[in-house]
Amino acid sequence: MQTTVFNRRSVRTALLAGAALGVLAVPTGFAQAQELEEIVVTGSRIRSPNMTSVSPVTAVSEFEIKAQGVTRVEDLVNSLPQAFAAQGGQISNGSTGTATVNLRGLGAERTLVLVDGRRLMPGDPVVPSPDLNFIPTALVERVDVNTGGASAVYGSDAVAGVVNFIMKRDLEGVRADVQHGVYVHNNSNDRAQDVIRNAAANSPVPSNFQLPDDRVFDGEQTDATLAFGVNSGDGKGNVTAYVGYRRVEAVLQADRDYSGCSFTSGEEFGCGGSGTTFPARFGSLIVDPSGPGNTFRPFDSNIDLYNFGPTNYYQRPDERFTIGAFARYEVAPAVELYADLMFMDDRSVYQIAPGGIFAGIFNVNCDNPLMTAEQQAALCGADAGTDENFTGLVARRNIEGGGRQGETRHNSYRIVTGARGDLGDGWDYDAYFQYGVTTYDQVQTAFFMTSKIQNALLATRDANGNIVCQSVLDGTDPACVPYNIFSLGGVTQEALDYLQTPSYNEGRTEQLIASASVSGDLGQYGLASPWHSQGVGVAFGTEYREEKLSFEADYVAAAGLLNGAGGASPPVDGSFDVGEIFAEMRVPLVSAMPFVENLELDLGYRFSDYSSVGSTHTYKIGGEYAPISDVRFRGSYQRAVRAPNVLELFSPQNVVLDGSEDPCAGLADTADNADIISRCMQAFGLTRAEVLAIPEEPGGQYNGLTGGNPDLDPETSDTYSVGVVLQPEFVPGLSMSIDYFNITVDDYISGIGADLIINSCVETLDPFYCSLVVRDENNSIWLSNEGYVVNTTLNTGSLGTTGVDINVDYSIDPEDYGASGFGTFAVNFAGTWLNELTTKPLPDSDEYDCAGYYGNICGTPNPTWRHKARLTWLTPYDGLTLSAQWRHFSGVERDSESSNPQLTGTSPATDRKIKAQDYFDVTAAWTVDEAFTVRVGANNVFDRDPPLVGGSTCPTGPCNGNTFPQVYDALGRYVFVGLTTEF
Repeated sequence: MQTTVFNRRSVRTALLAGAALGVLAVPTGFAQAQELEEIVVTGSRIRSPNMTSVSPVTAVSEFEIKAQGVTRVEDLVNSLPQAFAAQGGQISNGSTGTATVNLRGLGAERTLVLVDGRRLMPGDPVVPSPDLNFIPTALVERVDVNTGGASAVYGSDAVAGVVNFIMKRDLEGVRADVQHGVYVHNNSNDRAQDVIRNAAANSPVPSNFQLPDDRVFDGEQTDATLAFGVNSGDGKGNVTAYVGYRRVEAVLQADRDYSGCSFTSGEEFGCGGSGTTFPARFGSLIVDPSGPGNTFRPFDSNIDLYNFGPTNYYQRPDERFTIGAFARYEVAPAVELYADLMFMDDRSVYQIAPGGIFAGIFNVNCDNPLMTAEQQAALCGADAGTDENFTGLVARRNIEGGGRQGETRHNSYRIVTGARGDLGDGWDYDAYFQYGVTTYDQVQTAFFMTSKIQNALLATRDANGNIVCQSVLDGTDPACVPYNIFSLGGVTQEALDYLQTPSYNEGRTEQLIASASVSGDLGQYGLASPWHSQGVGVAFGTEYREEKLSFEADYVAAAGLLNGAGGASPPVDGSFDVGEIFAEMRVPLVSAMPFVENLELDLGYRFSDYSSVGSTHTYKIGGEYAPISDVRFRGSYQRAVRAPNVLELFSPQNVVLDGSEDPCAGLADTADNADIISRCMQAFGLTRAEVLAIPEEPGGQYNGLTGGNPDLDPETSDTYSVGVVLQPEFVPGLSMSIDYFNITVDDYISGIGADLIINSCVETLDPFYCSLVVRDENNSIWLSNEGYVVNTTLNTGSLGTTGVDINVDYSIDPEDYGASGFGTFAVNFAGTWLNELTTKPLPDSDEYDCAGYYGNICGTPNPTWRHKARLTWLTPYDGLTLSAQWRHFSGVERDSESSNPQLTGTSPATDRKIKAQDYFDVTAAWTVDEAFTVRVGANNVFDRDPPLVGGSTCPTGPCNGNTFPQVYDALGRYVFVGLTTEF
């Protein structure tokens, strides 16, 4: 069940729908035999049993978690209409091994994640957003999502909102929860299969294009959790402990017909690939696979590109162990001591296509004995057989060594210890100390070292006639083994052992928090409105937080010596701390008067002093007005901040893969290209011939100079929300809310964007943008690290979003209408209309709007409408519950279809639009007895294929397997079975 909690009446809705919750999630006579306590969702430290939320808050219940069959918390949160694509288990290239949440499309770094109202520490030193893998799914009681700036209450990072995981506590007895799921998919995409068959028919290496089995069962996910709790003999304390294990099996892109090759964009899809080929490529020549195996023929980009897709992981394998305990004991009426201990060990593996010699400039000696005389002549011309060198592009896939892999391990610890209690006279306090650590280790394999490649390509004969490396004879590298890529089947294991160089990264994040707060009711001192029955509520306190981050790679990775690794990995070491004071006030003004059932004011303020960026001020003002009990209006304004994190402050500048296009590369000398050729000549001071000679990177991966900036200022954001809550007496069981949101982030911390920079340069010839494009001696921005787009971290312009959230809960008990024997029905609906998602690249530039678009600048799809609708039937048949859900995503267009000049570009027919997507999920649960519940279900029941796009709008990372798997269902039908028991 997904619901927005309004006030005590809305609990009736939760009670009726909660019957289903009881059957699915609590295997006892819960729904029929007990009353539910009111769930209070406030986003405030002021405690009040009747308090309602001024900001829109969506609560996701345990029922929803069980009904969706999730083993990964990210899959639950990312299914919400307010959440956008982020790091997750179906990203391989560009993966950090973590799972993050991105509210409102403003970035995961602008979403604050809490566990029981306290911060979750950073989850990775590479992308230091909290890692949702740390959350044990089976221990989650509910998830509260507060969408909107909440820095006055919770501090920095709550720009887009807050996701608060409420954990199960105070268990008594033993609870076991086991769930297993598998993808059951029919490969029946005729369009994709035709593309692959056509590529295989035309390819000189048809084995590069294979179709998978018609029906596959794969991607198994298993999650098992054992929790147990015991109360103290005097009833004053409890210890709840848990241990969990999760295993996720890999899925390759080769296992789906629609990802069997990397699609090209155009009037129709085709199979594209990489210019780093197999067999080997030397300048304009390639080893002919159809000949005797040691001859050259001209390279043909239509048939010789390497199909790198199949060996990539569509779903990363993952193995996670969790263990933890929650304890409390009341020492005295005013002192309850408590402690949380949580630990996670998570291992995940990414796999991308085989490495090798990524297209770059290398030397090959013209008397290399591994070449035939004919090859020497074809490559070197008149220099054949001499000690002169061919210097030019060399490329070759290491298919013998298999896919490049990175095994990433995260160990995370979180300790909370504190005291709370009732001070009497309406006052209570809470003081705690929290320490969280994440350690990170990664080993990468199957990468070549660039210097070893060069040595292995320079071969000669020693005095005994043996073929050896020149570096062996001159003593510069005695370990070198020649790399015979001039003949099919010529690569030896000894050469691979020499070339393949593992690398190691390690890092650590630390977070320390000390916090103390007091809340109370000032009504007892006479501070109350004469027109309201309640007094003024207050909360105030102080908090200290320290963040540390360190990252270090071994020499080969730190120096950027690995070929095809995307750039160097320089060390990072930094920290900051912040001291804060905060206060909140709830002011009831009027109640129980004509046309004013209730009127309240909500205020908050936080002062923060950072060691890195100085002082900041955040505040909020909100209110609610209920003219009658059936209608409540609410609204708020909140100023939030986000201080730059350690990486944004202290990362060294470094050339890495960053952009996905160069509008001046690969241009044909045609009349249609006359204008862009002219613009490229003017933008970069090149001749016409030089522009036409700029090589295109077939995989769409271009260099960018990225890095941190110690002079950054904090971001500031303004959030406005206004809404109405309807609970009409004449429709029992109905609760509905409609809320408008408007968020603007100024001094946005980011790079401008490599693609935006180079496109703006070519389109406008603006010297500012053009000065950020640095071309190498070949005028490329990918052949060497000397060519790149400068995209370092700045306080750029602004981000903004506006839209409307709609939540509906409707519970129907036929007995209320005189009909018995039908059970109980509940309908839950949550939808978001995205009106705007704007970016202003620079303070004085125009903005562009990505609502309803996707692409190289707008990134992952941003549908203007998303919703989830669930119908649950608590049947009268011996504890049987049935539930069905409909998930909808409106269509999106490629960003180049926009009329905004900053979103210009070509729009191939294959990529102009992604049609609306609909998925249907079903779940059934049966309570066998009071302590035993079994669940079965299927998500994406009709096994709908994901929407597909071509390589021109499939950026590495968020786009995987020709689609966007963190947005859409990428792997087909998911079938699961679960079991919960208590004793």
